Amino acid sequence: MDDTVSADAATHVLGIDSGGSGVRVGVAPADIPGGSAAKPLTWSSATPAGVGDRGIDAAALLARVLPAARELLREAGARRLGAVCVGAAGMATLGDDLRARLPDAFADAFGVRRLALAADAVTAYAGALGQRPGAVVAAGTGLIALGAVPEDRTARRGGTDGAYGTEGRGAGAGGGVAAGGGAGIGWAADRTADGLTADRTTGDRTTGGRTTGDRTPDRLTGGRTTDRPTTDRPTTDRPTTDRLPGGWRRADGWGHLLGDCGGGAWIGRAGLEAAMRAHDGRDGGSKPLLARLEAVFGPAAELPGKLYPRPDRPAVLASFAPEVGRCAAEDPVAEGILRDAARHIAEAAEAVCPCLESSVVALTGGLFRMGAPLLTPVREELAARLPGTRVTEAAGDPLDGALCVAAALATDELRLPRDPGLLTVV
Repeated sequence: MDDTVSADAATHVLGIDSGGSGVRVGVAPADIPGGSAAKPLTWSSATPAGVGDRGIDAAALLARVLPAARELLREAGARRLGAVCVGAAGMATLGDDLRARLPDAFADAFGVRRLALAADAVTAYAGALGQRPGAVVAAGTGLIALGAVPEDRTARRGGTDGAYGTEGRGAGAGGGVAAGGGAGIGWAADRTADGLTADRTTGDRTTGGRTTGDRTPDRLTGGRTTDRPTTDRPTTDRPTTDRLPGGWRRADGWGHLLGDCGGGAWIGRAGLEAAMRAHDGRDGGSKPLLARLEAVFGPAAELPGKLYPRPDRPAVLASFAPEVGRCAAEDPVAEGILRDAARHIAEAAEAVCPCLESSVVALTGGLFRMGAPLLTPVREELAARLPGTRVTEAAGDPLDGALCVAAALATDELRLPRDPGLLTVV
């Protein structure tokens, strides 16, 4: 194709999704109303982007995606590329080389001057909800929740209680945001037991405003309970989440050692622990899970020697999560693990979901392909914690999200909040 910039309007946009499972490139029309992209042409590689001394290796990534993008643009009959969005895992901490080299590279290759660089959580959000306010829980090997108030609902400190609020404005172009009144708009996790939400405790398993007993589930043992007493603590004692500037809010995503609670590695590890307890004859064990461990990994006593040297331990742990799902219908321990996971998932969604009448919670990622054994308790927990908030499956994936951001940027309709670590436009 001719890489020079023509005088006519942009015809197409380019999206790139770089994650742990590989790299994908997509080209889609730029003129879909509201900044949504449809029917993209795509290219993919199962090899993830390389990481060097400066983080994600921009030169190596460009060597792969530029030829693919040229071919896709040629196939699409694109006359002018309007914008590019690159979504990458690790953009915040490993994106220095991308930020330094990608703007000039895309300008030189395609004459495009509009480039968005986004964390993969942002492109997952955009793929799931577009530019609507709400929360997205992305669950695979790990788990992260991200909530957003688009820029026509820009969050600001307001009101006597310091909650986040916005002016009562209606939807902008490409809307999805309902008109609001004059009341401040906050985040669900900031609401306290003053009439806005039911009082709840945090020392035990909770379901909205009710507790489930005086024996509390041990998060590290997959559903078994301990005899420690229930502790009533005020809502304000709950651990805080990142309050990101510009209308984003994040919960979890801290990796399998510090968090990712309710994710695939968390479920798989809890299931394997329950299996090892059964092997030892300890309380909280599960013979069905022990049988599945031995079917998948071999003798239980040999599992530590196989697991601990692996550099991909989180993925190995997550590979056992489907076995927990398969056992849940017949095994109360497996069912308890998934109920605990559902509680963690709902807690993360609650922590980031904006208190808007139009807010939506979307679930995305491979973990939710487990189906009813996990989705049923997740929906129950979300209904209790976020009553009235609609829960939906994601409309698209992170590549769709990258194309959505690029299309909105090309038409000056990008309303997702800018943030130095999550979404920058250069």
